[in-house]
Amino acid sequence: MPIGAQPPGRRGTVEKPYSALNLRLILAAFGFVVCTVLAVLLFRAGWPVPGWLLVGWAAVAVVDLVVVQLRRRARGRGHSMFE
Repeated sequence: MPIGAQPPGRRGTVEKPYSALNLRLILAAFGFVVCTVLAVLLFRAGWPVPGWLLVGWAAVAVVDLVVVQLRRRARGRGHSMFE
């Protein structure tokens, strides 16, 4: 990968980099789903303490989803996932 100027047609510059909010949104959603599924499995297996820890992480993922979505809306360039 060459080091130098950004290829033509790409958005973002050194002074104003392209935002990674869409990636962060996808990762938060993935974390929520995984933590929720694993928490349910742990509760069914009779391990409540690790289950509650995963419920807490799922709650953190929901908060992150809300924060990221608010930041995407404040950016004001539409709400497409594929910007």
